[in-house]
Amino acid sequence: MSAVATGVNPFGDIVRFMISQIPDNLLRLYEGEEILRQKALELVAADKRLQLHMSVVEAAMNLADTLRQLRNEDEDFKVIKLLGMRMFNALAASLKLGLSGYSQNSALIMRDVLETVFLMDFFGHERAALARWRTADRKGRMKEFSPIRIREALDARDGHVKKKRAEIYEMFSELAAHPTMQSAEMMRPIMGGSAVVGPFIETTSLDAVLSELGRLAVQVGEVLGVFVPPDFNKGKGVLIRFDNAKRTWLQEFYPNPVAAG
Repeated sequence: MSAVATGVNPFGDIVRFMISQIPDNLLRLYEGEEILRQKALELVAADKRLQLHMSVVEAAMNLADTLRQLRNEDEDFKVIKLLGMRMFNALAASLKLGLSGYSQNSALIMRDVLETVFLMDFFGHERAALARWRTADRKGRMKEFSPIRIREALDARDGHVKKKRAEIYEMFSELAAHPTMQSAEMMRPIMGGSAVVGPFIETTSLDAVLSELGRLAVQVGEVLGVFVPPDFNKGKGVLIRFDNAKRTWLQEFYPNPVAAG
């Protein structure tokens, strides 16, 4: 007689056994994270602005995943697909951490997204550089493609003199990537209050995390869109969907855009 017929669930027993081998403290931490995630989702459901951030993040991730599905054996294009997949994973991880109460760790991953966005933006205008990047050794890569070199090249291309790309990169570094006194601020549920250990959800910090994710997602979709071939019909449809999400997001948060300098 089968396990199904007798009502026995051997998989349930296996899961219970596996869980029993995990320390109770870690199980309680996970349970707490899930409670906080539910609280965060309730805050999102009640706030149109937060929903717009989530929508543009999803649209950018969908574009990255669609580009991954394009059949193309060109080695340079494979690099673009891999970088798109990297950003998909990073956006997903950053969002999960942010909704589970780990704002600082979420921001740490955002810096990776930002660096990848800059690199892809560079490749979008310097296609020949793709082959040099993928075949370079570490010394050659750092000489031509280090994060600062890429930012400088983009600023020069766009005629920017205020180095806003560097400012944003340093913001993520100081607040999340490096152990600094400034980074401790992201461990305080209340500004000026005591730092806490473990995750927490607070309206201001959740808004800040999702706002930065939304801003990054707009950039992710823009740099990916440059690489969508005109004859890739599925990609064109997904790109249109991203453009619509981006337009709605920009109308809400940047109704009167100011030219960057």
